[in-house]
Amino acid sequence: MNPVSAPSEARSVRTEDAFDVAALAVWLRAHLADDTLSALPAVRQFSGGASNLTYLLEYPDRDLILRRPPGGRRADGAHDMAREYRVQSALRPHFAYAPATVALCEDEDIIGAPFYLMERLDGLIPRKELPREVDTAPARVRELCVNALDVLVQLHSVDPEAAGLTWMSKGPGYVGRQIAGWSNRYRQARTWNVSSFEAVMSWLDENQPADRAAVPVHNDFRFDNLVLDRTDPTRPIGLLDWEMATIGDPLMELGGALAYWVQQDDSAAFKLFRRQPTHAPGMLTRREVVDHYCARTGIGLTEREWAFYEVFGLFRLAAICQQIYYRYHHKQTTNPQFRFFGLAVVLLERRCRRIMRTSR
Repeated sequence: MNPVSAPSEARSVRTEDAFDVAALAVWLRAHLADDTLSALPAVRQFSGGASNLTYLLEYPDRDLILRRPPGGRRADGAHDMAREYRVQSALRPHFAYAPATVALCEDEDIIGAPFYLMERLDGLIPRKELPREVDTAPARVRELCVNALDVLVQLHSVDPEAAGLTWMSKGPGYVGRQIAGWSNRYRQARTWNVSSFEAVMSWLDENQPADRAAVPVHNDFRFDNLVLDRTDPTRPIGLLDWEMATIGDPLMELGGALAYWVQQDDSAAFKLFRRQPTHAPGMLTRREVVDHYCARTGIGLTEREWAFYEVFGLFRLAAICQQIYYRYHHKQTTNPQFRFFGLAVVLLERRCRRIMRTSR
């Protein structure tokens, strides 16, 4: 999650996340011929998210966003600022929802870590509930929902070669790599009190389809990564958080996105874990989302074929939840919200099994 559009959500910089603002200002003056950046910026930090750190730099005539990795030891390949910067920079001419980048610094001596700067998008971000500025009439909510889905459709229509993004591709076999990778992550993070998911992982392995296409995928497409126009909140103006973007199968991304889609008729237990306003009257159901996406893209997809992508998305989400719950279970974090993630894993496994049974 990257709440870079709303200054009201920025707070004082946490002590452990502070950096040398004067050193940053010197670097900017040396590398950017821009008089609007000559002053020392006021710096605030966005509190959302659990990965890269995000700051608001406030200048008298301009605001920028700074992204940097968290402190401490980082896994190989994780929190790659240069990669995130390159993805956004390459996509921007072909996909207007990618925020415009400003500069990249890979010299850790400046602020203690690599970082990059991008323009701030001034807009609204839907979170668990719709922003109060959004007209909640069902017809307007439906319009917002359709427009949000069309952002994903547009992203998947970008030609990776034309955008200079083929360097992200690992070639054919994306579906198989995703199943193997997430299965391995789940097994490593499993605790004694959650489901094994072995039946689900075997089913995914045995029923995996060939890659449908190789397109840019965001890999974290949710409402809280969208920025909405303040004057017309049904219209998205930006898509944030590109750290997991790659070249992959578009239907795998759709399955991953719909795993977070808690709708109005879901069980009370599932609604406990809702993190976006997909329950609001007027929002499309998961089935309607799939139908809309297929109609827009021209992809033919049967119910049986969709079952694979739906189960994969739910399993991927379960693995993400379990990785977080593992940290709580082993007292590596004390965040009380994480104590219920184990329950989410159990519920997700039950939903996977139900879909597997009905898809035979």
